[in-house]
Amino acid sequence: MKTDKTKVKRIPKRGFYDKETIYRILDNDFVCQIGFVYNNYPVVIPTIYGRKDDTLYFHGASVSRMLQTMEKGVQISLNVTKTNGLVLARSAFHHSLNYESVTIFGNATLVENEKDKIEALRIITDQIIPDRWGEVRLPNKKELNITKVLQLKITEASAKIRDEGVGDDKEDYNLDIWAGIIPIEKKYGTAINDNKLREGIQIPESVKKLLS
Repeated sequence: MKTDKTKVKRIPKRGFYDKETIYRILDNDFVCQIGFVYNNYPVVIPTIYGRKDDTLYFHGASVSRMLQTMEKGVQISLNVTKTNGLVLARSAFHHSLNYESVTIFGNATLVENEKDKIEALRIITDQIIPDRWGEVRLPNKKELNITKVLQLKITEASAKIRDEGVGDDKEDYNLDIWAGIIPIEKKYGTAINDNKLREGIQIPESVKKLLS
């Protein structure tokens, strides 16, 4: 539902509040920016996330300032943004950006049950590279003990999307200045073997699918 916090105020037609749009944008990425107040000053920290249904999961070291603060139930603001194109106008004023973004507000809580914690770590891992979790050594007791996992229910969220062309003033269309869109595409490079990789170990299926 649209709330005072999530309502898109600047160019409202670009605002979206449906789960399908919000989840699609979240599922196409794995890095978010989390904003919170720490010791009376604002902090924004990037972190990796994973989504399942209406919940986002985050993990990090148990001593992490961000996780320790979030665990106390403070209000947070989370943003995910994907840039899709540079919009170059004839005038400097009308230059813009095509993008998709999601902003979420809420309170995160600690995942305490070990089984749920391991499942959350799987969700985060497979958000980055689908099916990678099934190819690796799973966390041991020591690693689980020094790792915190938090969850955030997606209850207050909105998306904002710009997918438009150039919006110059009418009198500028006669100027001898190029205008148009330069698409921005995400692309993975060639996989590079670790220098300590044992001979004969092949690139796994999850990586092959990612690079295909």
